Amino acid sequence: MTWNNLADVASAICLLGGALLAFAAGVGLVRFPDLLARMHSATKPQVLGLILMLIGLALRLRSGPALWMLALVGIFQLLTSPVASHMVGRAGYRTGKVRSSELLVDELTADRDAAEREAAAEAPKHDPTPHP
Repeated sequence: MTWNNLADVASAICLLGGALLAFAAGVGLVRFPDLLARMHSATKPQVLGLILMLIGLALRLRSGPALWMLALVGIFQLLTSPVASHMVGRAGYRTGKVRSSELLVDELTADRDAAEREAAAEAPKHDPTPHP
């Protein structure tokens, strides 16, 4: 067995594993009941599946410029997916799509209440009497 054959087998394994993880992420996105579970399903297995597919593609292509491009795609996905998931979760929490009874720790309520108190303290007081 040559190194090329071994790389092709590893590539096929990575591509199949990545495809299965991406498929599982899609199924979880459709089947999970609430926003937080769907958000988790949309980020964790999808990102790992993409990374596995990029590794499989890199093993198959074995080209310098293509490897750099695949590495950039993987890095950008790893940087943007957690941020997007975090923002979706916060927006869902603020709009009432997340049930507080399902949360073990609810730090956002305390943060939101503190921000509202700070904003109320900084707001100028309106004097109803007219000044000449």
